Amino acid sequence: MATVVVLAVGTTVGTRAVTAVRSRPLPSDVTASTDAYAVQLVTGSCLATLPDDGEVDRVDVVPCDDPHAAQVVAQYAFDPAAVWPGQEGAHARVERACVLSDEEVAAGVRLVTWAPTAGGWSGGDRTGLCVAVPPAPVTGSFVDGTAAPAG
Repeated sequence: MATVVVLAVGTTVGTRAVTAVRSRPLPSDVTASTDAYAVQLVTGSCLATLPDDGEVDRVDVVPCDDPHAAQVVAQYAFDPAAVWPGQEGAHARVERACVLSDEEVAAGVRLVTWAPTAGGWSGGDRTGLCVAVPPAPVTGSFVDGTAAPAG
């Protein structure tokens, strides 16, 4: 009987430790390619590739000096007490927070919004992301204005 209790506590502690690691924010500019959970991304995170449409779990974050296909350029913080607005509502709220400069729009950069899913929301995720996607890989950062075609 005592063994079962110890295992249950160990499982709970282990789950909490994994959850804490999965939600720990990354530095805005990593020093090496890093496999990360989407909830760890912050403004400035550069993505090696843009995942397909749909739920995003893990991404390859690279230093912004390396060629990359996308970059998180802004975050939208939902009120912690907000009621789940539905997936379309969540994306709409995040999208209103996403803005590109006239120069970025003229260069063909587009925005993609990432909003919490219903499951993420129920787990406490209240952060949406604005992801800038240039027409071809870039180096540098959209955040500080140094983004330029790679190559």
